[in-house]
Amino acid sequence: MINLTKSKEDLDLSYLKEMSGDSAEFMIEMLDTLVEQIPLYIEDLQKAVDAEDWKAVSEFAHKVKPTFYYVGREDVRDYVQVIERNAKEGVDLAIIPSALAEIKAELAVVLAQVAKSRTALERQL
Repeated sequence: MINLTKSKEDLDLSYLKEMSGDSAEFMIEMLDTLVEQIPLYIEDLQKAVDAEDWKAVSEFAHKVKPTFYYVGREDVRDYVQVIERNAKEGVDLAIIPSALAEIKAELAVVLAQVAKSRTALERQL
């Protein structure tokens, strides 16, 4: 489920800080990559859901899942994991379209949070 409290907070970039050695330049590059990749992954995931290709749904969900962890949105990552697991196991498939719709709606919030974090990182350069 989406944690609406996290939607109103700044992103927790501690994982990226640790991974980058606290390099603002590297973190900006990672955020830029995420902004480019997440919508593409979600689009692929939506196409697979629309086609009811559950194997592909599981694979695309697995691919996008870690990107939310990198920016401290474990709530979204965990929700994507529900999609991945359900598609892989063939259970509760009926909830997948609505779960994905919630994730897509939250994606706009996440991308706004990323933009705000990126701006703060640019000030450090």
